[in-house]
Amino acid sequence: MKSFLLFSLLFIMSYQVSAQPELSKSQKILNKLSKKMKGLKSFYLEYSANIKNEEMGQNDDYSGKGWVKNSKYYATYGDNSIICNGIKTWTIIAKDKEVYESDNSDDEDGINPKKLMTIWETGFKNKFIKEDKISGETVSVIDLYPKNPKTADYNTIVLYISKSKNELKKAVMKSNDGTIMTYSVTKFTSNPEVKDTKFAFDKKNYPGYKVIKN
Repeated sequence: MKSFLLFSLLFIMSYQVSAQPELSKSQKILNKLSKKMKGLKSFYLEYSANIKNEEMGQNDDYSGKGWVKNSKYYATYGDNSIICNGIKTWTIIAKDKEVYESDNSDDEDGINPKKLMTIWETGFKNKFIKEDKISGETVSVIDLYPKNPKTADYNTIVLYISKSKNELKKAVMKSNDGTIMTYSVTKFTSNPEVKDTKFAFDKKNYPGYKVIKN
């Protein structure tokens, strides 16, 4: 009787394990990329971007760079830049000679290099679309859809992930107001040496700028 009960228990347990849903192709790809990104102490990237909204007549191109180290990052976009030391964030607008200071938690809706490289991890469903080519390199095309569309900033995000390098090559972000933001990563470096001073804001470096605290 005990042998029968033990056999039954083992059968039920093995059935439960085998009945677990297999991860989708897109989730496997994203998990692999997340594992790589979480294993990095730091990274550096260069990118080009296009912001387009036909209804508003907007079609702007710019380029930038980004350094990320743990929760800290420094990014440039055109003539502007963002500095985050993990606690505070400073958004520097060169044209207006203004610096907007805020708590790091208040900047969750903004796009920065750290968020761009992990945006798929929370709040989105995903679906594998196809394989494609970018500059001769094979990429996996994955669509992200918000789990809560009513509160999401984007209705769709399309990711292009290198099969051979396991790196994000491009992200196309379609917002609810019709704006389409395309970010193309032109260079990516894993674990560069980055000093913490890179992520420290010093007002002396911005003479004549007005600091506005949000």
